[in-house]
Amino acid sequence: MGMAITGAAPADGQALPQTSAGGTGRRWVLVGLLVYLLLIAVSLIGGGFKLAAGDQAKELFAFATDPVVALVVGTIATALIQSSSTVTSIIVGLVAGGLPVQIAIPMVMGANIGTTITNTIVSLGHVRRGDEFRRAFAAATIHDFFNLLSVAVFLPLEIAFGVLEKAGAYLARLMVGGESMSPKGLNFIKPLVEPPVTFVEDTLLAPFPAALTGVLMIVLGIVAIFLVINVIGRQLRVLMVGRAKEILHAAVGRGPLAGIGSGTLMTVLVQSSSTTTSLIVPLAGTGVFSLRQVYPFTLGANIGTCITALLAATAVTGANAVFALQIALIHLLYNVAGVIVIYGIPWLRRLPLWAAERLAEATMRRKIYALAYLLVVFFVLPGVAIGASRLMGG
Repeated sequence: MGMAITGAAPADGQALPQTSAGGTGRRWVLVGLLVYLLLIAVSLIGGGFKLAAGDQAKELFAFATDPVVALVVGTIATALIQSSSTVTSIIVGLVAGGLPVQIAIPMVMGANIGTTITNTIVSLGHVRRGDEFRRAFAAATIHDFFNLLSVAVFLPLEIAFGVLEKAGAYLARLMVGGESMSPKGLNFIKPLVEPPVTFVEDTLLAPFPAALTGVLMIVLGIVAIFLVINVIGRQLRVLMVGRAKEILHAAVGRGPLAGIGSGTLMTVLVQSSSTTTSLIVPLAGTGVFSLRQVYPFTLGANIGTCITALLAATAVTGANAVFALQIALIHLLYNVAGVIVIYGIPWLRRLPLWAAERLAEATMRRKIYALAYLLVVFFVLPGVAIGASRLMGG
């Protein structure tokens, strides 16, 4: 998923295809159709989860009632799928089907951590180039350290006080019609997504028992989300990556606010924080941008990636619609709060910078540290956290 140094070619080095005006128009039509399919896929997951779980939805997630376990689930799922947009869209669908918001919150926090594995892997492409590798690896891991610090700050606060849950609930109820649980402002989506979902449930899967129908709908929805976001990402990279490079050079070097804004805008355009952060890593490696210029840009990518979950939430109707919107808003609030609190407090702001620089220097001397870092942060530590959580709970 990484981009070449020029920012205009994919990782395999082949040039992106040039598109005519007609070809560009067809690509935008395709993107619109894919967005529609995303809405249907989220509705399939929500409807399927309700069918499969019935009144036992909460019991199905007993394994993740511990916030640490939920955090690890979000981290590993995103690290494996390499798309926080996919994972958070799936979480929105599960909340629509009955997954408690309290469990979903650590999961979306974990998705922030898991998505950073992509640009860290991209930085390994510079491994034979000494100082270039040091700069690229630092630019990649500063995103990791910021997201880890954000979890360390906000997860304990959330467990103790439920700040994000309460703020998300307040905003969601404002947006869906006050005290009513019916989303008055979002009902225009229902006529668009209900016919295909009903067709799948009542026609394609009619021969199966209700519980199996629900499971198959969940599987179809998850597969569809994965495929749709993957194809949308490819189409938008063809349409936008040249402009994205211009945004980078015009805005990243103009200060923190411009960096955050450009990271947000580019991620909204390509709907993939992995793509935007992977684009800037080679530019940092070659010295086009400094680590301090890259830092705010990656924070903007965190904010921009929230657009997919917010879009997915508009597909949800019925009693749980407010909760689906709530978790999507919590994802946005969490990322914005991370920027305000961590980047806004000087001594906290410096911690990810210091950690990324020290690790990059050590890794430049011993390349095996890079592999060890990936394994420990994304797989070993999550396993240890689950084990420790189980022991303490037992």
